Amino acid sequence: VQLQASGGGSVQAGGSLRLSCLASGRASGRTFMNYEMGWFRQAPGKEREFVARINWSGLSTYYADSVKGRFSISRDNAKNTAFLQMDSLKPEDTAVYYCAAAPFTNNFQYWGQGTLVTVSS
Repeated sequence: VQLQASGGGSVQAGGSLRLSCLASGRASGRTFMNYEMGWFRQAPGKEREFVARINWSGLSTYYADSVKGRFSISRDNAKNTAFLQMDSLKPEDTAVYYCAAAPFTNNFQYWGQGTLVTVSS
């Protein structure tokens, strides 16, 4: 499975961005619908951290406390794409954002290349 993240950029605090993650290819006969999708981020000098994840149907979502109420994860299985809507952005949200796919719950095995989000105050 190959993942391509896009949509990053520079925005002022309080602004919004929408990240996309397009999946292609297959592994072990699985299709996009067979994967849980997630977003992670890594700020300069810090370890990568979990941001959000969504189950195959889109009915179950989970968020890090730091983004609850501001970020929203979704997916369009017909388009093999996952999204991360980021609102009310803060400077501390500045990071490289990675999308990932998990064949089993919370077991992320496939990673995209990352997209940079910069939030200025």
